[in-house]
Amino acid sequence: MNQRTEIPIGRERRRKNFFVAAILFLLSFDWTVQGQQKSAPGETDRPEIVSLEATRDTTATLRSLELDLLFEWEGRVYALANADDLLVLSRLGFPYFIETQRFPSSRTSEFAVTGGANGDYHSYKELEADLQALERSFPGLAKIHTLGTSLEGRKIEALKISDNVALDEDEAEVLFLGCHHAREWISVEVPFLLGKHLLENASSAPEIRRLVNESEIWIVPLVNPDGLEYSIHSYRYWRKNRRLNSDGTFGVDLNRNYGYVWGIDNIGSSPNPASDIYRGAAPFSEPETRAVRDLFLKKNFQAMISYHSYSQLILHPWGYTTAPSDKEALLREIGEAMASVMTPVNGRVYKTGPAGAFLYLTNGDTTDWTFGLSGIPSYTIELPPVDQLGGGFFNAEKDILPIFRENLPAALYLIDWSVKKHNATGGDTQEKRASNARSNSAKKNH
Repeated sequence: MNQRTEIPIGRERRRKNFFVAAILFLLSFDWTVQGQQKSAPGETDRPEIVSLEATRDTTATLRSLELDLLFEWEGRVYALANADDLLVLSRLGFPYFIETQRFPSSRTSEFAVTGGANGDYHSYKELEADLQALERSFPGLAKIHTLGTSLEGRKIEALKISDNVALDEDEAEVLFLGCHHAREWISVEVPFLLGKHLLENASSAPEIRRLVNESEIWIVPLVNPDGLEYSIHSYRYWRKNRRLNSDGTFGVDLNRNYGYVWGIDNIGSSPNPASDIYRGAAPFSEPETRAVRDLFLKKNFQAMISYHSYSQLILHPWGYTTAPSDKEALLREIGEAMASVMTPVNGRVYKTGPAGAFLYLTNGDTTDWTFGLSGIPSYTIELPPVDQLGGGFFNAEKDILPIFRENLPAALYLIDWSVKKHNATGGDTQEKRASNARSNSAKKNH
Protein backbone atom coordinates (compact mmCIF):
# COMPACT_ATOMS: atom_id res chain seq x y z
CA MET A 1 0.00 0.00 0.00
CA ASN A 2 2.91 2.33 0.67
CA GLN A 3 3.27 4.99 -1.97
CA ARG A 4 7.03 5.59 -1.85
CA THR A 5 9.44 3.21 -3.50
CA GLU A 6 12.86 4.30 -2.35
CA ILE A 7 14.62 3.21 0.82
CA PRO A 8 15.95 6.15 2.86
CA ILE A 9 19.71 6.51 2.60
CA GLY A 10 22.14 7.60 5.30
CA ARG A 11 20.57 5.86 8.28
CA GLU A 12 22.63 3.65 10.55
CA ARG A 13 23.49 0.45 8.69
CA ARG A 14 21.68 -2.54 10.12
CA ARG A 15 20.51 -5.96 9.09
CA LYS A 16 23.61 -6.82 7.09
CA ASN A 17 22.35 -10.29 6.30
CA PHE A 18 19.16 -8.85 4.84
CA PHE A 19 21.06 -6.56 2.52
CA VAL A 20 23.28 -9.39 1.31
CA ALA A 21 20.18 -11.43 0.51
CA ALA A 22 18.52 -8.43 -1.09
CA ILE A 23 21.47 -7.82 -3.42
CA LEU A 24 21.45 -11.43 -4.58
CA PHE A 25 17.67 -11.30 -4.92
CA LEU A 26 17.63 -8.11 -6.97
CA LEU A 27 20.43 -9.23 -9.23
CA SER A 28 18.50 -12.36 -10.15
CA PHE A 29 15.93 -10.39 -12.17
CA ASP A 30 15.73 -9.12 -15.72
CA TRP A 31 14.97 -5.48 -14.97
CA THR A 32 13.11 -4.69 -18.19
CA VAL A 33 10.91 -1.68 -17.63
CA GLN A 34 8.05 -0.25 -19.64
CA GLY A 35 8.81 3.33 -18.66
CA GLN A 36 6.21 5.57 -17.12
CA GLN A 37 7.54 8.79 -18.59
CA LYS A 38 10.87 7.99 -20.22
CA SER A 39 9.51 5.54 -22.80
CA ALA A 40 6.82 5.86 -25.42
CA PRO A 41 4.26 3.06 -25.78
CA GLY A 42 5.92 -0.06 -27.08
CA GLU A 43 9.45 1.05 -26.24
CA THR A 44 11.53 -0.98 -23.80
CA ASP A 45 13.80 0.68 -21.31
CA ARG A 46 16.32 -1.68 -19.71
CA PRO A 47 17.80 -0.21 -16.55
CA GLU A 48 20.86 -1.62 -14.84
CA ILE A 49 21.49 -2.12 -11.15
CA VAL A 50 24.32 0.30 -10.41
CA SER A 51 26.24 1.13 -7.27
CA LEU A 52 27.94 4.38 -6.32
CA GLU A 53 29.85 5.61 -3.30
CA ALA A 54 27.28 6.56 -0.69
CA THR A 55 27.76 10.26 -0.06
CA ARG A 56 25.25 13.01 0.61
CA ASP A 57 25.83 14.49 -2.87
CA THR A 58 25.38 11.10 -4.52
CA THR A 59 22.11 10.47 -2.76
CA ALA A 60 20.78 13.95 -3.56
CA THR A 61 21.70 13.53 -7.22
CA LEU A 62 20.04 10.13 -7.49
CA ARG A 63 16.89 11.52 -5.93
CA SER A 64 16.90 14.52 -8.27
CA LEU A 65 17.09 12.12 -11.23
CA GLU A 66 14.09 10.26 -9.77
CA LEU A 67 15.94 6.95 -9.80
CA ASP A 68 14.73 4.01 -7.74
CA LEU A 69 17.05 3.86 -4.73
CA LEU A 70 17.17 0.25 -3.62
CA PHE A 71 19.33 0.31 -0.49
CA GLU A 72 22.72 1.28 0.99
CA TRP A 73 25.23 -1.39 1.94
CA GLU A 74 28.89 -1.19 3.02
CA GLY A 75 29.39 2.37 1.89
CA ARG A 76 27.70 2.07 -1.49
CA VAL A 77 24.21 3.03 -2.64
CA TYR A 78 22.39 0.76 -5.10
CA ALA A 79 19.92 2.11 -7.65
CA LEU A 80 18.26 1.37 -10.98
CA ALA A 81 19.45 3.51 -13.89
CA ASN A 82 18.86 3.36 -17.65
CA ALA A 83 21.27 4.48 -20.36
CA ASP A 84 20.17 8.12 -20.23
CA ASP A 85 20.59 8.19 -16.45
CA LEU A 86 24.09 6.72 -16.71
CA LEU A 87 25.04 9.39 -19.25
CA VAL A 88 23.87 12.11 -16.86
CA LEU A 89 25.81 10.55 -13.98
CA SER A 90 28.97 10.45 -16.09
CA ARG A 91 28.56 14.09 -17.15
CA LEU A 92 28.09 15.10 -13.52
CA GLY A 93 31.26 13.28 -12.52
CA PHE A 94 29.71 10.51 -10.40
CA PRO A 95 31.59 7.25 -11.00
CA TYR A 96 29.36 4.18 -10.89
CA PHE A 97 29.75 0.43 -11.12
CA ILE A 98 27.28 -1.72 -13.08
CA GLU A 99 26.38 -4.84 -11.12
CA THR A 100 26.46 -7.32 -13.97
CA GLN A 101 26.52 -10.61 -12.06
CA ARG A 102 23.31 -12.65 -12.10
CA PHE A 103 22.34 -15.26 -9.56
CA PRO A 104 19.89 -18.13 -10.09
CA SER A 105 16.61 -18.21 -8.21
CA SER A 106 14.63 -21.32 -7.40
CA ARG A 107 11.22 -22.17 -6.05
CA THR A 108 11.13 -24.78 -3.28
CA SER A 109 7.43 -24.83 -2.36
CA GLU A 110 6.30 -28.45 -1.98
CA PHE A 111 2.79 -27.53 -3.08
CA ALA A 112 3.70 -25.75 -6.31
CA VAL A 113 4.03 -27.58 -9.59
CA THR A 114 6.49 -25.33 -11.37
CA GLY A 115 9.37 -23.03 -10.53
CA GLY A 116 9.79 -19.39 -11.35
CA ALA A 117 11.83 -16.23 -11.13
CA ASN A 118 10.22 -15.21 -7.85
CA GLY A 119 11.30 -18.19 -5.77
CA ASP A 120 8.79 -19.38 -3.17
CA TYR A 121 6.34 -16.64 -4.10
CA HIS A 122 3.54 -17.44 -6.51
CA SER A 123 3.36 -16.31 -10.09
CA TYR A 124 -0.05 -16.15 -11.77
CA LYS A 125 0.34 -19.61 -13.32
CA GLU A 126 1.67 -21.15 -10.12
CA LEU A 127 -1.21 -19.73 -8.14
CA GLU A 128 -3.73 -20.98 -10.68
CA ALA A 129 -2.22 -24.47 -10.50
CA ASP A 130 -2.18 -24.50 -6.70
CA LEU A 131 -5.79 -23.32 -6.48
CA GLN A 132 -6.81 -26.07 -8.88
CA ALA A 133 -4.89 -28.58 -6.78
CA LEU A 134 -6.83 -27.51 -3.70
CA GLU A 135 -10.12 -27.86 -5.56
CA ARG A 136 -9.18 -31.38 -6.72
CA SER A 137 -7.97 -32.41 -3.28
CA PHE A 138 -11.04 -31.11 -1.41
CA PRO A 139 -13.94 -31.37 -3.88
CA GLY A 140 -16.63 -31.10 -1.21
CA LEU A 141 -15.12 -28.06 0.47
CA ALA A 142 -13.38 -26.01 -2.24
CA LYS A 143 -14.64 -24.50 -5.48
CA ILE A 144 -12.95 -22.02 -7.82
CA HIS A 145 -15.07 -19.21 -9.26
CA THR A 146 -13.78 -17.04 -12.11
CA LEU A 147 -14.88 -13.50 -11.29
CA GLY A 148 -13.65 -11.93 -14.52
CA THR A 149 -10.53 -11.38 -16.56
CA SER A 150 -7.81 -8.77 -16.37
CA LEU A 151 -6.87 -6.31 -19.10
CA GLU A 152 -4.40 -8.83 -20.49
CA GLY A 153 -6.85 -11.71 -20.29
CA ARG A 154 -5.77 -13.43 -17.08
CA LYS A 155 -8.44 -14.91 -14.83
CA ILE A 156 -9.33 -13.26 -11.54
CA GLU A 157 -10.21 -16.25 -9.42
CA ALA A 158 -11.94 -16.69 -6.08
CA LEU A 159 -11.65 -19.78 -3.92
CA LYS A 160 -14.88 -20.50 -2.05
CA ILE A 161 -14.62 -22.69 1.05
CA SER A 162 -17.63 -24.19 2.80
CA ASP A 163 -18.99 -27.58 3.85
CA ASN A 164 -21.56 -27.59 1.04
CA VAL A 165 -19.46 -25.58 -1.33
CA ALA A 166 -21.68 -26.03 -4.38
CA LEU A 167 -24.68 -24.52 -2.56
CA ASP A 168 -25.49 -20.91 -1.65
CA GLU A 169 -26.50 -21.43 1.95
CA ASP A 170 -27.82 -19.09 4.61
CA GLU A 171 -24.45 -18.76 6.33
CA ALA A 172 -22.02 -16.02 7.28
CA GLU A 173 -19.93 -14.87 4.32
CA VAL A 174 -16.43 -13.43 4.74
CA LEU A 175 -14.15 -11.98 2.04
CA PHE A 176 -10.34 -11.98 1.90
CA LEU A 177 -8.52 -10.09 -0.89
CA GLY A 178 -4.86 -10.08 -1.90
CA CYS A 179 -2.50 -8.23 -4.21
CA HIS A 180 -4.20 -5.08 -5.40
CA HIS A 181 -0.65 -3.75 -5.71
CA ALA A 182 1.70 -5.78 -7.86
CA ARG A 183 4.92 -5.39 -5.88
CA GLU A 184 3.31 -6.58 -2.63
CA TRP A 185 4.04 -10.27 -3.22
CA ILE A 186 3.44 -11.31 0.38
CA SER A 187 -0.18 -10.17 0.02
CA VAL A 188 -0.79 -13.08 -2.38
CA GLU A 189 0.66 -15.67 -0.03
CA VAL A 190 -1.26 -14.87 3.15
CA PRO A 191 -4.78 -15.30 1.73
CA PHE A 192 -3.73 -18.32 -0.34
CA LEU A 193 -2.20 -20.02 2.69
CA LEU A 194 -5.32 -19.18 4.69
CA GLY A 195 -7.41 -21.16 2.21
CA LYS A 196 -4.91 -24.01 2.17
CA HIS A 197 -4.86 -24.16 5.98
CA LEU A 198 -8.65 -24.19 6.29
CA LEU A 199 -9.01 -27.02 3.80
CA GLU A 200 -6.19 -29.15 5.15
CA ASN A 201 -7.44 -28.87 8.75
CA ALA A 202 -11.21 -28.95 8.31
CA SER A 203 -11.41 -32.68 8.98
CA SER A 204 -9.01 -32.83 11.93
CA ALA A 205 -9.35 -29.56 13.86
CA PRO A 206 -12.80 -29.11 15.47
CA GLU A 207 -12.62 -25.31 15.53
CA ILE A 208 -11.67 -25.09 11.85
CA ARG A 209 -14.39 -27.60 10.99
CA ARG A 210 -16.96 -25.50 12.84
CA LEU A 211 -16.00 -22.33 10.96
CA VAL A 212 -16.03 -24.09 7.58
CA ASN A 213 -19.38 -25.69 8.37
CA GLU A 214 -21.02 -22.46 9.50
CA SER A 215 -19.68 -19.97 6.97
CA GLU A 216 -18.86 -19.36 3.34
CA ILE A 217 -15.32 -18.07 3.01
CA TRP A 218 -14.34 -16.34 -0.21
CA ILE A 219 -10.63 -15.81 -0.96
CA VAL A 220 -9.33 -13.80 -3.92
CA PRO A 221 -5.54 -14.04 -3.54
CA LEU A 222 -4.66 -12.11 -6.71
CA VAL A 223 -6.73 -9.10 -7.74
CA ASN A 224 -3.97 -7.73 -10.02
CA PRO A 225 -2.54 -10.64 -12.05
CA ASP A 226 -1.13 -8.50 -14.88
CA GLY A 227 0.70 -6.24 -12.48
CA LEU A 228 2.12 -9.18 -10.52
CA GLU A 229 3.52 -10.77 -13.67
CA TYR A 230 5.09 -7.46 -14.68
CA SER A 231 6.61 -7.08 -11.22
CA ILE A 232 8.09 -10.57 -11.40
CA HIS A 233 9.49 -10.51 -14.92
CA SER A 234 10.10 -6.85 -15.72
CA TYR A 235 10.15 -4.32 -12.90
CA ARG A 236 10.07 -5.41 -9.26
CA TYR A 237 8.64 -2.10 -7.96
CA TRP A 238 5.62 -2.03 -10.27
CA ARG A 239 2.45 -1.12 -8.33
CA LYS A 240 -0.52 -0.60 -10.66
CA ASN A 241 -2.30 -2.70 -13.26
CA ARG A 242 -1.19 -2.57 -16.90
CA ARG A 243 -3.69 -0.13 -18.40
CA LEU A 244 -2.23 1.81 -21.35
CA ASN A 245 -3.33 5.34 -20.49
CA SER A 246 -4.22 8.07 -22.95
CA ASP A 247 -0.92 9.89 -22.41
CA GLY A 248 1.22 6.81 -23.08
CA THR A 249 1.89 5.95 -19.44
CA PHE A 250 0.85 2.67 -17.93
CA GLY A 251 -1.32 1.61 -15.05
CA VAL A 252 -4.21 2.45 -12.72
CA ASP A 253 -3.89 2.04 -8.96
CA LEU A 254 -6.63 -0.52 -8.37
CA ASN A 255 -6.89 0.49 -4.73
CA ARG A 256 -7.97 3.97 -5.81
CA ASN A 257 -10.49 2.80 -8.43
CA TYR A 258 -13.42 1.76 -6.22
CA GLY A 259 -16.61 3.80 -6.27
CA TYR A 260 -17.07 5.20 -2.77
CA VAL A 261 -16.01 8.90 -2.70
CA TRP A 262 -13.88 8.17 -5.77
CA GLY A 263 -11.72 11.17 -6.66
CA ILE A 264 -13.06 13.33 -3.84
CA ASP A 265 -9.67 15.08 -3.73
CA ASN A 266 -6.24 14.89 -5.33
CA ILE A 267 -4.49 14.00 -2.09
CA GLY A 268 -5.86 10.52 -1.49
CA SER A 269 -5.64 9.70 -5.20
CA SER A 270 -4.30 11.38 -8.31
CA PRO A 271 -5.81 12.41 -11.68
CA ASN A 272 -2.31 12.16 -13.22
CA PRO A 273 -1.91 8.87 -15.14
CA ALA A 274 1.83 8.79 -14.42
CA SER A 275 1.23 8.82 -10.68
CA ASP A 276 1.54 5.66 -8.60
CA ILE A 277 -1.86 6.53 -7.09
CA TYR A 278 -3.65 7.30 -10.38
CA ARG A 279 -7.33 6.55 -9.78
CA GLY A 280 -8.32 5.81 -13.38
CA ALA A 281 -10.71 7.58 -15.73
CA ALA A 282 -13.84 6.67 -13.73
CA PRO A 283 -14.96 4.57 -10.76
CA PHE A 284 -14.60 0.88 -11.59
CA SER A 285 -13.01 1.69 -14.93
CA GLU A 286 -10.80 -1.40 -14.53
CA PRO A 287 -11.95 -5.00 -15.07
CA GLU A 288 -10.07 -6.09 -11.95
CA THR A 289 -12.05 -3.84 -9.60
CA ARG A 290 -15.28 -4.64 -11.41
CA ALA A 291 -14.66 -8.32 -10.72
CA VAL A 292 -14.41 -7.65 -6.98
CA ARG A 293 -17.41 -5.31 -7.10
CA ASP A 294 -19.62 -7.84 -8.86
CA LEU A 295 -18.78 -10.58 -6.36
CA PHE A 296 -19.45 -8.27 -3.44
CA LEU A 297 -22.81 -7.16 -4.78
CA LYS A 298 -23.95 -10.75 -5.30
CA LYS A 299 -23.16 -11.81 -1.75
CA ASN A 300 -24.03 -10.62 1.75
CA PHE A 301 -20.59 -10.42 3.35
CA GLN A 302 -20.33 -9.85 7.09
CA ALA A 303 -16.66 -8.78 7.08
CA MET A 304 -13.68 -8.22 4.78
CA ILE A 305 -9.88 -8.06 4.91
CA SER A 306 -7.70 -6.68 2.09
CA TYR A 307 -4.01 -7.62 2.49
CA HIS A 308 -1.25 -5.20 1.57
CA SER A 309 2.34 -4.50 2.53
CA TYR A 310 4.12 -3.07 4.35
CA SER A 311 3.95 -1.38 7.83
CA GLN A 312 2.45 -3.94 10.29
CA LEU A 313 -0.85 -2.15 10.67
CA ILE A 314 -4.52 -3.07 10.91
CA LEU A 315 -6.41 -0.17 9.33
CA HIS A 316 -10.14 0.45 9.16
CA PRO A 317 -12.32 3.18 7.57
CA TRP A 318 -12.28 5.92 6.94
CA GLY A 319 -9.34 6.35 4.62
CA TYR A 320 -10.65 9.38 2.76
CA THR A 321 -10.93 11.58 5.87
CA THR A 322 -9.44 11.87 9.32
CA ALA A 323 -12.93 11.99 10.83
CA PRO A 324 -14.10 8.78 12.54
CA SER A 325 -16.96 6.71 11.15
CA ASP A 326 -20.17 6.09 13.03
CA LYS A 327 -18.91 2.57 13.81
CA GLU A 328 -15.49 3.61 15.05
CA ALA A 329 -15.85 1.83 18.40
CA LEU A 330 -16.78 -1.50 16.81
CA LEU A 331 -14.10 -1.26 14.13
CA ARG A 332 -11.44 -0.45 16.69
CA GLU A 333 -12.62 -3.22 19.02
CA ILE A 334 -12.36 -5.88 16.30
CA GLY A 335 -9.05 -4.51 15.03
CA GLU A 336 -7.50 -4.54 18.49
CA ALA A 337 -8.82 -8.05 19.10
CA MET A 338 -7.18 -9.26 15.90
CA ALA A 339 -3.91 -7.57 16.82
CA SER A 340 -3.97 -9.16 20.28
CA VAL A 341 -4.06 -12.69 18.87
CA MET A 342 -1.35 -11.98 16.28
CA THR A 343 1.46 -10.73 18.52
CA PRO A 344 1.94 -13.92 20.57
CA VAL A 345 2.79 -15.95 17.45
CA ASN A 346 6.08 -14.26 16.52
CA GLY A 347 6.22 -11.27 18.85
CA ARG A 348 5.45 -8.72 16.12
CA VAL A 349 3.13 -5.88 17.05
CA TYR A 350 0.45 -4.69 14.62
CA LYS A 351 -0.82 -1.22 15.43
CA THR A 352 -4.48 -0.48 14.76
CA GLY A 353 -6.48 2.59 13.84
CA PRO A 354 -8.49 4.43 11.17
CA ALA A 355 -6.53 4.62 7.92
CA GLY A 356 -6.95 8.32 7.17
CA ALA A 357 -5.97 9.51 10.62
CA PHE A 358 -3.41 6.80 11.28
CA LEU A 359 -1.46 6.53 8.03
CA TYR A 360 -2.35 8.81 5.10
CA LEU A 361 -5.44 9.82 3.16
CA THR A 362 -6.78 7.58 0.41
CA ASN A 363 -9.93 7.72 -1.66
CA GLY A 364 -11.52 5.15 -3.90
CA ASP A 365 -9.98 2.32 -1.89
CA THR A 366 -11.42 -1.12 -1.19
CA THR A 367 -12.16 -0.89 2.51
CA ASP A 368 -13.91 2.48 2.29
CA TRP A 369 -16.07 1.10 -0.52
CA THR A 370 -17.11 -2.12 1.23
CA PHE A 371 -17.72 -0.28 4.49
CA GLY A 372 -19.43 2.69 2.87
CA LEU A 373 -21.64 0.37 0.83
CA SER A 374 -22.69 -2.12 3.48
CA GLY A 375 -21.36 -0.98 6.87
CA ILE A 376 -19.53 -4.27 7.43
CA PRO A 377 -16.23 -4.38 9.36
CA SER A 378 -13.62 -3.83 6.66
CA TYR A 379 -9.87 -3.90 7.20
CA THR A 380 -6.64 -3.29 5.38
CA ILE A 381 -3.89 -5.36 6.97
CA GLU A 382 -0.45 -4.03 6.14
CA LEU A 383 1.85 -7.01 6.48
CA PRO A 384 5.47 -6.93 7.74
CA PRO A 385 7.99 -5.45 7.78
CA VAL A 386 7.45 -2.28 9.78
CA ASP A 387 9.47 -0.05 7.49
CA GLN A 388 11.71 0.19 4.45
CA LEU A 389 14.87 -0.44 6.44
CA GLY A 390 13.38 -3.76 7.50
CA GLY A 391 12.98 -4.78 3.88
CA GLY A 392 10.03 -2.82 2.53
CA PHE A 393 8.40 -4.82 -0.25
CA PHE A 394 11.18 -7.43 -0.11
CA ASN A 395 10.13 -10.17 2.30
CA ALA A 396 12.58 -13.05 2.50
CA GLU A 397 11.15 -16.34 1.33
CA LYS A 398 11.75 -17.84 4.75
CA ASP A 399 9.42 -15.21 6.24
CA ILE A 400 6.37 -16.24 4.18
CA LEU A 401 5.16 -18.90 6.60
CA PRO A 402 5.88 -16.93 9.81
CA ILE A 403 3.96 -13.95 8.44
CA PHE A 404 1.06 -16.19 7.47
CA ARG A 405 1.05 -17.95 10.84
CA GLU A 406 0.76 -14.69 12.76
CA ASN A 407 -2.07 -13.53 10.51
CA LEU A 408 -3.98 -16.81 10.75
CA PRO A 409 -5.46 -16.16 14.24
CA ALA A 410 -6.77 -12.77 13.10
CA ALA A 411 -8.48 -14.28 10.06
CA LEU A 412 -10.02 -17.03 12.18
CA TYR A 413 -11.18 -14.46 14.72
CA LEU A 414 -12.94 -12.43 12.02
CA ILE A 415 -14.61 -15.52 10.53
CA ASP A 416 -15.79 -16.52 13.99
CA TRP A 417 -17.06 -13.00 14.70
CA SER A 418 -18.96 -13.08 11.41
CA VAL A 419 -20.56 -16.44 12.20
CA LYS A 420 -21.70 -15.23 15.61
CA LYS A 421 -22.98 -11.95 14.15
CA HIS A 422 -24.87 -13.77 11.39
CA ASN A 423 -26.45 -16.24 13.80
CA ALA A 424 -27.42 -13.53 16.28
CA THR A 425 -29.20 -11.42 13.65
CA GLY A 426 -31.34 -14.20 12.25
CA GLY A 427 -29.37 -15.07 9.15
CA ASP A 428 -29.65 -13.98 5.56
CA THR A 429 -33.28 -13.94 4.48
CA GLN A 430 -34.51 -13.47 0.93
CA GLU A 431 -36.11 -10.18 1.93
CA LYS A 432 -32.86 -8.97 3.48
CA ARG A 433 -30.91 -9.80 0.33
CA ALA A 434 -33.42 -7.97 -1.83
CA SER A 435 -33.21 -4.92 0.43
CA ASN A 436 -29.41 -5.02 0.38
CA ALA A 437 -29.39 -5.30 -3.41
CA ARG A 438 -31.59 -2.23 -3.78
CA SER A 439 -29.38 -0.28 -1.36
CA ASN A 440 -26.19 -1.44 -3.06
CA SER A 441 -27.48 -0.49 -6.48
CA ALA A 442 -28.28 3.01 -5.26
CA LYS A 443 -24.92 3.55 -3.56
CA LYS A 444 -22.36 1.55 -5.53
CA ASN A 445 -20.93 4.46 -7.54
CA HIS A 446 -21.01 7.08 -4.79
